[in-house]
Amino acid sequence: MLPQTIQTTRLQLRKPVPADAGAIFATYGQDPAVSKYMVWRPLVRVAEAEQFIGEAIADWESQRRFAYVLDRRDRSRQTIGMLDARLEGHIIDVGYVLARDFWGRGLMPEALSAFVAIALERESLFRVQATCDVDNLPSIRTLEKCGFSKEGRLDRYTLHPNISGEPRPCFMFARCR
Repeated sequence: MLPQTIQTTRLQLRKPVPADAGAIFATYGQDPAVSKYMVWRPLVRVAEAEQFIGEAIADWESQRRFAYVLDRRDRSRQTIGMLDARLEGHIIDVGYVLARDFWGRGLMPEALSAFVAIALERESLFRVQATCDVDNLPSIRTLEKCGFSKEGRLDRYTLHPNISGEPRPCFMFARCR
């Protein structure tokens, strides 16, 4: 359905491997600023990252969820984030996370744009969508840079446990062909 590897100018998006757990834990998994608008709390143990990566690898086999690890293409080959794509019929729902040290460099728009271009080339896919908290301005900007249209506000939609114990309002964005 989707390729295991996607190359951009500065990044490589690839299928995860078990060894990614340590890098994810060390690079951004523990950072409260990174997890603020995520549906998960900052990781406390490497085992949590190992469990997540194990599930992500298994999901690739089911062809329903495609979690891509984002690596820098320079000599460091450093793991700096993830792009998660969940297949629902003719729709792909995406989410993403990037290590704080790499915010503001245009890396996530680069990764997301490359992914969307490949996804919408598939005959069976017509829509890539994403939701984000109404207060997550950097994510809103990323989606707009990638050509997503804001379709509406979804009240009490997503639980962001690092902000509130109750579901928060989110915006729905989509890019269609």
